[in-house]
Amino acid sequence: MALFYISCIQPLTIPPAKTSFTAKLILRNPCVILHPRPPSLSKTFANPLGASSPQKYTYPDPIPDFAEAETQNFRAELFKKLSKDKETFGDDLDNVVDVCAEIFNDFLHKEYGGPGTLLVEPFTDILVVLKDRKLPGAPLAARTSLLWAQSYVDQDWEIWNSNSSK
Repeated sequence: MALFYISCIQPLTIPPAKTSFTAKLILRNPCVILHPRPPSLSKTFANPLGASSPQKYTYPDPIPDFAEAETQNFRAELFKKLSKDKETFGDDLDNVVDVCAEIFNDFLHKEYGGPGTLLVEPFTDILVVLKDRKLPGAPLAARTSLLWAQSYVDQDWEIWNSNSSK
């Protein structure tokens, strides 16, 4: 793959010469011209200052005990928040919370490996499953679940791991 660099050539104004000379001058308007990068520059910038390639970070595996404890917190807080909107959920509040907690628990057990690994997919899954089961308040439940997770899961993970390392 050819590497390119950009150069700008400014217009050149040359005063009239007293003596004539035969040099080829190319006058151009200001523009952007792409030039192939000289091989020596390509090698220089490929590995600046002898830097080594970055190491690949691997996230830790999910912790089942953390997943269980966090799911209990999630279920209790979600129930508390959604019960404020009784007219939306009616008698289906328990079913809605159960679906949300089941999907969230599955995510924590299989995919969550600490800060930086909280994904949006479980919350879109919550929305889809609640709609498929024709349970009320799917968008509200999914959004509330996501907001709770964004606010607490990474923080709880840090606390969990700082306590277990002592």
